[in-house]
Amino acid sequence: MTPERLRALLAEVASGSVAVDEAERRLAWAPVEDLDFARVDHHRALRQGFPEVVFGAGKTPEQLVAIVQRIAARGDGVLATRVAPEAEVPLRAALPGIRIDPLGRTAWLPSAEPVERKTRGSVLIVTAGTSDLPVAEEAAVTARAFGNPVERLTDVGVAGIHRVLAARDVLASAAVVIVVAGMEGALPSVVGGLVSAPVIAVPTSVGYGAAFGGLSALLGMLNSCAQGVTVVNIDNGFGAAAAASRINLLPPS
Repeated sequence: MTPERLRALLAEVASGSVAVDEAERRLAWAPVEDLDFARVDHHRALRQGFPEVVFGAGKTPEQLVAIVQRIAARGDGVLATRVAPEAEVPLRAALPGIRIDPLGRTAWLPSAEPVERKTRGSVLIVTAGTSDLPVAEEAAVTARAFGNPVERLTDVGVAGIHRVLAARDVLASAAVVIVVAGMEGALPSVVGGLVSAPVIAVPTSVGYGAAFGGLSALLGMLNSCAQGVTVVNIDNGFGAAAAASRINLLPPS
């Protein structure tokens, strides 16, 4: 149950349209459900506004399906990241309507009753190169699932810096900018020098040997001289989108 749903339920109780017993029944589900191999946190949405997100890597398809089904049963939707190809068919069979993105390796089932969330504006996801798209797509799906309007600006890396400079109007229109880049990780510094919005940098493991699996990009971003640049872990598109959502989403009124 999300904060918006809880507020709506309490308002219905106050108005008399929902009986106290019915409200108690809806709230009686245990906050934690033990599946032996996992303990599902069903009150994550009340605390943070969105149900627990399932990290699919390392889980068998059977484990992933079981966890996702239990979260989806509450009606608030569910998101899984790092979904392996072999889990896609079982997920589609168990949850009709689930949206699987093979590029971003995500599986998202929207809420049965979508909640319109107030935001400061859009989350713009900028990629340095096409090779960065898997991480960028994970961020895009996560940001959308959390209730943000999402825009994209693709393949504008510093090897052709005129490409990002030509998109200054697009950059300036965003409430939060997520910049995804590998190699030397220079693009977030360029973007950070062009916009007033918060910039969240995501280093990717794209690059030749001296890129050290994204470590060079990570260190370059951490050493950015552009103010207002925050850095998440290597390939962590999900973490960037979660942080952007906390900046962009306004509390329910």
